[in-house]
Amino acid sequence: VQLQASGGGLVQPGGSLRLSCSASGSTDRLAATGWYRQAPGKQRQMVATITSSGVTNYAPSAQGRFTISSDNAKNTVYLQMNRTKPEDTAIYYCYGRGVLGFETYWGQGTLVTVSS
Repeated sequence: VQLQASGGGLVQPGGSLRLSCSASGSTDRLAATGWYRQAPGKQRQMVATITSSGVTNYAPSAQGRFTISSDNAKNTVYLQMNRTKPEDTAIYYCYGRGVLGFETYWGQGTLVTVSS
């Protein structure tokens, strides 16, 4: 499974940004896909995930502001980021979890900077 992240950039506080994660290869091995982020000097943290059946999970910091969705026909997962805050600044990594539960897949990161 290969994951390709895109959509990062500079956004002003309160603005919106949409990240995309496109999966290729043996995508039927994916049980869930989502996003983690890593801010400078901090550990990587889960932002949001969505299972192949559409069940979503959000970090408290993302709940109510971010929305994760999937387009199964395109093998793409989106993260719509609204009402962004400076503390959302981080490298965002696309993540996949395999159907057996222990396999993890990572895409390259995409930088999101929230600043005026």
